[in-house]
Amino acid sequence: MAPSDDVKLLGAAPSSYVNRVQIALNLKHVDYEFLEQTFVPKSELLLKSNPVHKKIPVLIHGGKPICESLIIVQYIDEVWTDGPGILPSDPYEQAMARFWAAYVDDKLSPALRGIRNAEGDEAKAAALEQVMEGMMLLEDAFAKCGKGKDFFGGDTIGYLDIALGSFLGWLRASEKMADIKLLDETKTPGLFGWAERFGSNAAVKDVIPETEKLVELVKMIAARAKAQ
Repeated sequence: MAPSDDVKLLGAAPSSYVNRVQIALNLKHVDYEFLEQTFVPKSELLLKSNPVHKKIPVLIHGGKPICESLIIVQYIDEVWTDGPGILPSDPYEQAMARFWAAYVDDKLSPALRGIRNAEGDEAKAAALEQVMEGMMLLEDAFAKCGKGKDFFGGDTIGYLDIALGSFLGWLRASEKMADIKLLDETKTPGLFGWAERFGSNAAVKDVIPETEKLVELVKMIAARAKAQ
């Protein structure tokens, strides 16, 4: 079986973690079938494919499921070897990319959710401070990892670009909802330019959800929770 045969992705369009897998597949020019999932109820295919965490994304390749977004991205890079690699070939650079990707998931993502869900000025200010601290750290990481080039991965989109860039839609939605600026051309010029380049890349531009749609989704979820 050719590597690109029989590839399915279980996911939902607004999910940053699903977007990571879509971007990686696009970078490798892999054709795949996207199977949109609902959260309630969860499909039998999802529960069968990811019985441990019962969540998206799940990549099914040749009938075999692979779970967890960054693990899937690594799998894609190792299976489809044509074109630029996603993970750095240098062991140290690869370790740094993994470190910062973990930082994005463990620190930055929860802080972004905190901005959107904050109730009251004090909670909002605390969440904003945490995000801005993270953005400054990532600004420095971009300078070190990118070495003056367009992306964290150098000349081409790499592992850390995908890990962080998949949150651009939600970052911009957070900006709009809280009337704040997180990507600042003055404070984080490196990340500001990087975000423009990443978002306009052919593998990315049709994947990242539109800001307005994400804002409406948050409002809908909040209204549903309030009604319950």
